[in-house]
Amino acid sequence: MTIHIEDLRFQCILGILDFERITPQDVIVNLDIEYEYNDNFINYADVVQIVKDLMKKSEFLLIEDALVSINLMLTKEFNSIKNISLKITKPSILKGCKVSVSTHYKSQS
Repeated sequence: MTIHIEDLRFQCILGILDFERITPQDVIVNLDIEYEYNDNFINYADVVQIVKDLMKKSEFLLIEDALVSINLMLTKEFNSIKNISLKITKPSILKGCKVSVSTHYKSQS
């Protein structure tokens, strides 16, 4: 099974620039979570809450660090996850474009 969470938008502190450390900005998170379904499902509402809580609490300097932490948290919480594709977008940081960083994690099992 695959869960798709698209365009999850919220505000948090994310970035290394002085103004990014003071004022929360819009971020957009997209996730694809492939998991083994054996009568146990992954509640997508829980996934959304975990991502939002982690990013708001952690106030990451780099998108890359946020991606690593989200993956670790989700794979720890849901051991049926096989693969995760993650993308975090900062839609307003540069004029005329959206900036994103993405990655794909594959389970070792």
